[in-house]
Amino acid sequence: MIGESAGGQVYLASGVTDLRKSIDGLAVLVKETFNLDPFNQCLFVFCNRKCDKIKILQWQHNGFWLYYRRLERGKFNWPANQGDVMSIDYREFRWLLDGLPLKQPQAHKAFTGRTVI
Repeated sequence: MIGESAGGQVYLASGVTDLRKSIDGLAVLVKETFNLDPFNQCLFVFCNRKCDKIKILQWQHNGFWLYYRRLERGKFNWPANQGDVMSIDYREFRWLLDGLPLKQPQAHKAFTGRTVI
């Protein structure tokens, strides 16, 4: 499974993406449509029209990974703003993969304090 080694940064291509695209086509979308660098070590996530399939593009060391996930039942809770790119953290990404909305009002807030006492 995809680890949090991506630096915790995840970009969603909201709306619909033609998932017939492979690594090169998705990398071009990242570069030209969203003005982001596909060679960053973060995750770029794309979803199909029925919201039951996603592709995840990730650069690592000397090559791209392309992950593909198809749900047998249900749908991803995917944002519909066509053409926008959303930046989310790894925790929200895990919620999305689990079929939950990106915003979980009852979730514990991330703790940023660094003192013991």
